[in-house]
Amino acid sequence: MKEFKFIIKDEAGIHARPAGLLVKAAGEFSCAIKIEKDGKSADAKRIFGLMGLGAKCGDTLTVICDGADEETAAAALEKFMNENM
Repeated sequence: MKEFKFIIKDEAGIHARPAGLLVKAAGEFSCAIKIEKDGKSADAKRIFGLMGLGAKCGDTLTVICDGADEETAAAALEKFMNENM
């Protein structure tokens, strides 16, 4: 299991556009990818789950990758989130 924390910098938080891009990026990996915020968690490969977290600017997310390609997934998603969120 590989995990990292990320603080949302986008003033709009996680809205439809970045959530859709994140789901697409997460879908490229076979491992399970979960995002947690304030005790709630969502499958990063499902847009409604991500939107349901209600993540806003300044919120801290924990991204957990678990499976065969977890190292690659965690590195790629951390890079993606730093560039797009």
